[in-house]
Amino acid sequence: MAESSADNNPQQTDRGRSKPRRKWYLLGLALVFVVIGVVYAIYYFTVAQFYASTDDSYVGGNRILLTPQINGTVTQIAADNTDLVHAGETVITLNDTDALIGLAHAKAALAETVRSVNQLFAQANKQKAIIEQQQSAYAQSKRDYERNAKLVRAHGVTQRAFEQSRATYRQDRAALQAARDRLTELQAQTAGTTLQEHPRVKQAEAELRLAYLNLQRTRIPAPVTGYVAQREVQLGQRVDPSKPMLSIVPSSQVWIDANFKETQLAAMRIGQPATVTSDFYGSDVVFHGHVAGISAGTGSAFELLPPQNATGNWIKIVRRVPVRIALNADDVHKHPLRIGLSTETTVNLHDSSGPVLAQKSQPTPRYRTKVYHRRLHGADQLIKHIVDANDGNAKTHAAAPADLLDLSTPSSGS
Repeated sequence: MAESSADNNPQQTDRGRSKPRRKWYLLGLALVFVVIGVVYAIYYFTVAQFYASTDDSYVGGNRILLTPQINGTVTQIAADNTDLVHAGETVITLNDTDALIGLAHAKAALAETVRSVNQLFAQANKQKAIIEQQQSAYAQSKRDYERNAKLVRAHGVTQRAFEQSRATYRQDRAALQAARDRLTELQAQTAGTTLQEHPRVKQAEAELRLAYLNLQRTRIPAPVTGYVAQREVQLGQRVDPSKPMLSIVPSSQVWIDANFKETQLAAMRIGQPATVTSDFYGSDVVFHGHVAGISAGTGSAFELLPPQNATGNWIKIVRRVPVRIALNADDVHKHPLRIGLSTETTVNLHDSSGPVLAQKSQPTPRYRTKVYHRRLHGADQLIKHIVDANDGNAKTHAAAPADLLDLSTPSSGS
């Protein structure tokens, strides 16, 4: 009867057979997960833990804001957005009428100053000759006075003649003193210097250099080679140094700002190699570089209004720290990048012997431009020409001899 009952119930028989089969399926599935876990663990401990990746990374670069150094009206714009400009090329031209007038005024002022100072040296020489004349007259009147002082007591001359010689002696002494004082005044303005080194001439030269420089500043050059962006200046616009006119982006001065989670930075060091791919070129183009530096704070710490975790309800959020990746120059030259492009950055953490932060300052400037260095070269030549044309072949004047300053007074009759 039992056998007959089992044969008559096939569903019960199938259930009994499916239980062992399901058990084997579950065991197989569990084994697959175990294998996957083991493989991932092996991959993590041998490979993954030595790499840190993030897609929160973007192309960074220098953006030079071109601003005028003087006030002026724009008369010419040599480049527009996307145009290439080379270092030293004039990008913006300002009206130079005011600058030319200022330069002409400074040239005239320098010439007038040179002539005026030259007269001081000439007057000093002339005053020395006057002193010599006054000394001769003073010496003669001194002798006449001393002789008459002796003769008047012996009734050799009249009282009137004696008084007249005494008055003449005192007048000549006062005149000599006044001449010497005038010489001292002139020497105070000329002693220890030459016409070319005189303070008044130097001041006039400085004013001419400034006027010459203001004229040069009406031509605004590109400080670096790059591409124009964000042009806002227009023809006829009145500009001043407080407002930028356009931006210049050097295509060679780019890097990657990769924002890694703070949990990824324990083994990250300066100098570790990195690879970068951009959405612009796709994964087929790989940029190579290295960690150039790790920021001194998280991105949120440098916000205008940084978070205040000591107020209100607090929820822990994993912060990100900007890491600068310096790119290989050849890679950037072959595949130029644009500021702000999205990238994916991976850093190789195998070698952790490098520093976490920079240990020394840079011995040389990272960036420099020479387009402003020789803007006064023509001013020096102009100054030399004006001084030579107006100095009257002036030479250095020595100080007055000591004997010209002798103001001895006769012992008798004074």
